[in-house]
Amino acid sequence: MRALVQRVTSASVTVEGEVVGQIGPGLLILACAMDGDDEATAAKLAQKIAKLRIFRDDEGRMNRALLDTGGAALVVSQFTLAADTSRGNRPGFSTAAQPELGEPLVRHFADTLGDLGIDIAHGRFGADMAVSLVNDGPVTIWLDTNA
Repeated sequence: MRALVQRVTSASVTVEGEVVGQIGPGLLILACAMDGDDEATAAKLAQKIAKLRIFRDDEGRMNRALLDTGGAALVVSQFTLAADTSRGNRPGFSTAAQPELGEPLVRHFADTLGDLGIDIAHGRFGADMAVSLVNDGPVTIWLDTNA
């Protein structure tokens, strides 16, 4: 799986004029299931992100994890994280998991975060979404379970 994790003070997802998910302080997580991923891969990535020390401690150092802060996570499926531009200017997405596999894996990823005690909000799989965020820092981290 791939994820782009952004530390935020707030984030929301709107579909057709309706806010379908929103959080205050925490993480906006854009997630992409890749070919060959399974529930174990999704759970491993969720555990990594929950423990990722990218929040400030009392001395201003990035030394605290989402689990330490009590922040929330907004999980948004984003197959475009699978973009391959090695053969030209038009990205290919053939390495992204097919929707019938990708949707349950992204859901399992989010459920695993929830099982760890993190409040979760969601985008809507396959929808045309407008994502708004206030990036805190800014802190943006790229994670890939195959790297």
